[in-house]
Amino acid sequence: MRLADLALLVRAPAALSVPGDVIAGAVAAGRPLGARTFGVIGSSVCLYWAGMALNDYADAAVDGVERPDRPVPSGRVPRRAALAVAGGLTAAGLGLAAVAGGRRSVCAALPLAGLVWAYDLKLKSTAAGGFAMAGARVLDVLAGAVVPGSGAQPAGVALRRAAVPAALVGAHTGTLMALSRHEIGGAPVRVPAATLAVSAVTALAAAVPVARSDSGSAAQGRLSSAAPSRPAAQFPAPLKGVGAAARLRELCAAPSEGLRAAASERLRASASEGLRVAVSERLRAPASEGPRVAVSGRSPTTSAGTLPAAVTAGAALAYLGAYGSAQVRAVREPSAGNVQRAVGAGILGLMPLQAALIARGGSPRVAAALGVVHPLARRLARRISPT
Repeated sequence: MRLADLALLVRAPAALSVPGDVIAGAVAAGRPLGARTFGVIGSSVCLYWAGMALNDYADAAVDGVERPDRPVPSGRVPRRAALAVAGGLTAAGLGLAAVAGGRRSVCAALPLAGLVWAYDLKLKSTAAGGFAMAGARVLDVLAGAVVPGSGAQPAGVALRRAAVPAALVGAHTGTLMALSRHEIGGAPVRVPAATLAVSAVTALAAAVPVARSDSGSAAQGRLSSAAPSRPAAQFPAPLKGVGAAARLRELCAAPSEGLRAAASERLRASASEGLRVAVSERLRAPASEGPRVAVSGRSPTTSAGTLPAAVTAGAALAYLGAYGSAQVRAVREPSAGNVQRAVGAGILGLMPLQAALIARGGSPRVAAALGVVHPLARRLARRISPT
């Protein structure tokens, strides 16, 4: 088995979408990035690759008809070898989790591995398949939140703080799973229309500022990603683009091509308007710090500046540009090719969404670094398809 065939089997470049999950969870929980976090990232990458290899093992017969050029049906990788690769990578992922984070990380990695195997071997063709994969991504985010070590929060607190980023990543994954069921034969227009609506709302939610800590200490004055007891506190700004989902469904129910095009344009306009509202809210917040600083004598923290707002907004717009535009094309012409391209864009388009969540949590420089990796991942995907 050649190394190139192994890379094709596990869809190697697609794993670049994994580190952002763990980092988003760690940042949301206030966990400093360190060796333990990177160990958990390695664990998640191994489990992701295991799922890809197991997918080709389980789908060998189907791929023989629909994708005969894949490594297993073409004979370049024996089916038994694909299963062995999946098993070995799963063991490596669980081992890395144990070394990096002990019991807390293993408690996240075990159900993640279980969902991966259950999806590939049993749930993929059922209604529960999409929920299983969305759940896997949610667990990936939570795995970053519960990494132990110096500065780590209790597990319950960490999970609450990472709940919103995990839910948004899970929602994105749900759209991918809905589209992926129509990669071969094309989709009814309502499918990409619905996923586009969810993606727009996801981008808007990622751009909304989170609650801030008003503690006087420098350590506690940074932007907090804690999920408060009331969901409304996590999303104080009105999301003007949320109503676009309902309008899109009404317009896309009409058979006219012109109306479908109008629907997609209206959604994009509504999403952009909502993002502008969210950004303006974030940019006005630092300005309001001035009078408070003059009274209290404290200088504003780095996270209270415009950098997190700018990076969050840019990343959210990049997410819509990468994934949303591909879905717009699928709404206009829901052919198999356009749907497959939308799925490919969504796999790597997760990275700008992760960057928005990381910046929203108070680490704009880490988010910017992830944004730099996204174009590299897209170039690599031209050589090795992520789907």
